[in-house]
Amino acid sequence: MEWFFVVVAGLFEMAGVAMISQFNKKRGLLQLILLIAAFAASFFFLSLAMVVLPMATAYAVWTGIGAAGGVLVGMYFYGESKDWKRVLFLSFIVISAVGLKVVSS
Repeated sequence: MEWFFVVVAGLFEMAGVAMISQFNKKRGLLQLILLIAAFAASFFFLSLAMVVLPMATAYAVWTGIGAAGGVLVGMYFYGESKDWKRVLFLSFIVISAVGLKVVSS
């Protein structure tokens, strides 16, 4: 269940990063509330995962999901570059997060 919590925390991290972009475009109360809620949920689920998982592993996978997800959100929703080099290094992040999960089972 702890790995589920890490993934959910990472997804909320992605949502929080997307809301930073939205907040920078339109500084409204709704955008601010959604930004804070997304990061709060992210930290909550990360804390649940860290009850069982080592801090270093949980944090690395969480940040990997957030970073990779942030890049993907930028590419597909905000028109950022989809250059093959960006995709290559993005895959390194994903491979590293999966590798940490495999060796931490």
